[in-house]
Amino acid sequence: MAVSLPDELYRALESARRRARKTRSAVVQEALRDWLRRQARAELVRDYEEGYRRSPESAREVESALATAVGLLADDDEW
Repeated sequence: MAVSLPDELYRALESARRRARKTRSAVVQEALRDWLRRQARAELVRDYEEGYRRSPESAREVESALATAVGLLADDDEW
């Protein structure tokens, strides 16, 4: 696989990987894994939001959730 990078990004990559004592391949693999994780997480958030748009909570459900949260916080001595 060949990848082209702007000079400034290449220099930053080389500097960071030398400090971390990692190979170029290891750094690129780590970056790709991180990017793929973020993409998957963003997709889950989009799906979650879409679910709420399709079926929003009722006023009764919101009131119940708030009452539960207030009750839990009231029982916590740190608050």
